[in-house]
Amino acid sequence: MPFAHKVQVRYVDVASGNVYLLPAVYTESGVIASHLRYLAWFSYKSESWKERSVFSLRLLISYINSLSGEIRAIDLLKSFTRSLVTGTIDYESCNDPMGLFWPPRSTFDVNNILFHITHYTDYLARQPEYEAARINPFVKATGYEERLNWCAYYNRNANVFLNHLKKRADAYLEVGRTRAVAGYRDPKIDNDRVVKFPDDMVDVLLQEGFSNSVGVNYKYQLMTMLMNYGGLRKSELFHLYVSDITVHPERRDEALVRVYHPEYGKSPLPDYKNRREYLLAETQYKPRNSYPLSERLHAGWKGALLTSRAGFFEVIFNPPSMAKTFLAVWVKYLKYQRVEPAASFHPFAFTKKNGGPETLKNFQRAHKRAVEKIGLVCKKEFGTTEHGHRHAYGYRARKFGLSRVEIQKSMHHRSPDSCLVYIKPTNEDIREIMRGVADEDA
Repeated sequence: MPFAHKVQVRYVDVASGNVYLLPAVYTESGVIASHLRYLAWFSYKSESWKERSVFSLRLLISYINSLSGEIRAIDLLKSFTRSLVTGTIDYESCNDPMGLFWPPRSTFDVNNILFHITHYTDYLARQPEYEAARINPFVKATGYEERLNWCAYYNRNANVFLNHLKKRADAYLEVGRTRAVAGYRDPKIDNDRVVKFPDDMVDVLLQEGFSNSVGVNYKYQLMTMLMNYGGLRKSELFHLYVSDITVHPERRDEALVRVYHPEYGKSPLPDYKNRREYLLAETQYKPRNSYPLSERLHAGWKGALLTSRAGFFEVIFNPPSMAKTFLAVWVKYLKYQRVEPAASFHPFAFTKKNGGPETLKNFQRAHKRAVEKIGLVCKKEFGTTEHGHRHAYGYRARKFGLSRVEIQKSMHHRSPDSCLVYIKPTNEDIREIMRGVADEDA
């Protein structure tokens, strides 16, 4: 019976000798080798990107398996796209003749799936075997690799997917070429609500949410302060080393926090060229962004804007007085609560009770409990999840009068436009401005 499962594979690049732990698509005919080579080629991409690519290919293979008889590859690609948008369920009969039972997907989700399929088939089209003679038609009898190569052929020659994703300049150069099946437009929504953690509840969360009969949990206080008052993403917390948090050399009562790239940042020891080499040589760990998503030690890296050739950016506390508060709590954490790793040394700043590196899931659970303890509902739309703290930081920066470029640097975005989601005014903000102008004219 045909199937398409996800498995973890240890892939060895024969040419370079490099070893990769990669997700792969496993079918009744074996692993899709071309896709495995494709992921190894793009090994620098994030783990979530690789997982999404595997998911998208599994959908395409499941769709291929649901078809009966012969079909042209271009027709398959078109009908596959349509099925993603509309779903495959006949709601009148409550049945699905294809046996997929796919519900309709959002346009954002569909476009993301089509991007990954297109990216992969474009890769196939660049391989030497792509130019080989094609004698067999695209039928059920052919193997998956052949069928996917035919998809690549039609994708390249008919430009099947995603014409809207091309840059406008490229579109003018290739004006004679269009995609037969374009992506779908999302309805434009400018949400009025600023999804940020409520300012009047931050101190309550820190003092009451993270306390119990034993005392205050300084670790979770520090992590929350770095997000709300330092603007960090939650994933960046887990790349911090103890040596990254020091006393400011000029203002001795303030903390200096530097966030290094987890792989290419400067090693804390001069014997190694970067943090990847340092971790692999000195510890049993590796950079946490290189762990698969399924492993607890995984922590993502969003490609933050670095401000030093040593591969780091500095946390800018807002308000600045929080740099003093943070340092005081950091000292207490080091003195009373941080557990030194005994069995397996590691340099990470935040530890579990057994001394191992703290995990994202542990922190998310602790944050949720703390939020509910102070009487709030932990939901993204209320701004009370971990990311709501970063939104609060960006909104506070705009209230302080920082320009877009200044906010970009303080929030470590690659583009000054990225901060717009954090700083756009609400309807009430605009009304207040208008009221002020009306009062001056009165």
